[in-house]
Amino acid sequence: MSKIRVLSDILASQVAAGEVVERPASVVKELVENSIDAGAGEIRVDVDRGGSALIRVSDDGCGMSREDALLSLERHATSKLRNAGDLAAIRTLGFRGEAVPSIASVSRFRMVTREAVAVAGTEILVEGGKFCDVREAGCAPGTVIEAKALFFNMPARRKFMRAESTEAAHVEHQLRLHALGAPHIRFRLRRDDREVFDLAPVARAVDRVRQLLGPELARELITLPVTHGNGISVEGFVLPAAHARKGRRHQIVILNGRPVEDAVISRALAEGFRGALADGMFPAAWLWIDLEPALVDVNVHPAKREVRFHRPIEVRETILEAVLAGLKPPAPPPVKRVVPTRDVLTGESPDGGHRPPPQGEGPPPFQSRAVQPGLSRRPEISSDETGAGGVAVEAIPLVGRQPVFRIMGMLHQRLVVMESEDGLVVFDPKAGRERVYYEQLLRQHSGGLETQSLLVPVLLELDPRDLDLVLRERLALAEAGIEVEAFGGNTLQVRCLPACLPVDDPRPFLGALMDELLHESAPGARFAFERLARLLAKRAAALVSPKQAECERLLAELFACELPYCTPDGRPTLTEFGMKELARRFGMSQV
Repeated sequence: MSKIRVLSDILASQVAAGEVVERPASVVKELVENSIDAGAGEIRVDVDRGGSALIRVSDDGCGMSREDALLSLERHATSKLRNAGDLAAIRTLGFRGEAVPSIASVSRFRMVTREAVAVAGTEILVEGGKFCDVREAGCAPGTVIEAKALFFNMPARRKFMRAESTEAAHVEHQLRLHALGAPHIRFRLRRDDREVFDLAPVARAVDRVRQLLGPELARELITLPVTHGNGISVEGFVLPAAHARKGRRHQIVILNGRPVEDAVISRALAEGFRGALADGMFPAAWLWIDLEPALVDVNVHPAKREVRFHRPIEVRETILEAVLAGLKPPAPPPVKRVVPTRDVLTGESPDGGHRPPPQGEGPPPFQSRAVQPGLSRRPEISSDETGAGGVAVEAIPLVGRQPVFRIMGMLHQRLVVMESEDGLVVFDPKAGRERVYYEQLLRQHSGGLETQSLLVPVLLELDPRDLDLVLRERLALAEAGIEVEAFGGNTLQVRCLPACLPVDDPRPFLGALMDELLHESAPGARFAFERLARLLAKRAAALVSPKQAECERLLAELFACELPYCTPDGRPTLTEFGMKELARRFGMSQV
């Protein structure tokens, strides 16, 4: 008996569904793409229980006849390809003919569709890939597809679905991507009979970005001019470098109407911001790329999220040119030329006369170099306060375990240079504060962390997936002194911070904190208290400008800590260069 068997149609569809239908958001993606291809002017998506109970996508597109509706449930049946040559010139979002039969094979499926010229529509019921009924139905022109009890016949796959709020957040994110790719279409999303958003159609892409971004950030958008390359056109918007984040979730790329992800595009964006971004940070961007279909392969990923460019260097250069042009500062206004009434050197007037220059004019006398901005002159110090070599020093008393240091001054208003008993010490005040804040948080945590209410609560716009994660971890955040709650839409409200952190402007502090908290790879301990304490201490210390007058007190607080010589993540707070090391470096025969 032969060991090799041909899979049944239902089993083959379920295997294919494993690639196409990963989660409820995948179903929404495939069905919305079909609605856009059908010329819809309005698309409505309803989900119940994160999509596990119900996903319904309704559109007012061209609809289908009874024959086409039945064919759409056959594997690899499509209206978008006729021959192999069409595969190299794809302009539609869907083209494989896999989505509808794959969805029908793993759900209780219902389709109602009607063409505008038809008197009656068609209703088809499928359960787990098996046809149950096909009948006429009264309905409006367009198509409605329902997928209930997703993965009801695949318990192993259903077990791997995330929390309902998480799956709903992914659905919302997916629909927002399509709304950006097709701004001329009205998109509506309802979740558990509650409207999440209703995006009216707009004529310009920037208006769609403003709808989704909110008025505050929309005011900071930088327009990238339309830039043409060899068969490629790029336009879009970016936010200033201050809004860069660690993750790429806020980089939206629409290629020929299709939301995609690609490393070439992300690197080109980062290169355009070169010099303005720290390592590991990515700018916020919305790009629309129009590319000749023959220059890109959209058939390299099962879910069509990734593409392959045939000429990636040209894509990179065009995007880079657009970003550089958008970030280029405006030219200064022309200086109005003033014709002098006399020669400033000779004092002669245009008619040949001579008169002395008025007081305060004429060539300036030679002056010595001015003090550099930001550096203050050292106050006069008596001779008994002057150390070896005539260098002014300030004595610091010994406190607790603190060694004896004498402050020499500050280096570039960032580091403190000190003299120790054995040589030279360089102190990083920001790193020192980080250690102090961290241990304060740890000490207060054991007895109940004291919080301070913000005078005005901070509102943060987050990605729907990030918002869901933060709200699910609100108790862990409250344990660290941060009280959060939903404010409506994708807005997070922060009302309290730990009292031991002196944060004058909480908005940039919280923005950077959330970015690092959500996008740094620490899945198992993302909201663990010790990690939260490290991030809080790091962000609070980064906001403080070092001052020499505060060093004495800061050193006393630092050496009262358990581990004064390093930050919570292991960076040094002080570095000492002993006299033996300095003698070796300078070739000194004796110290």
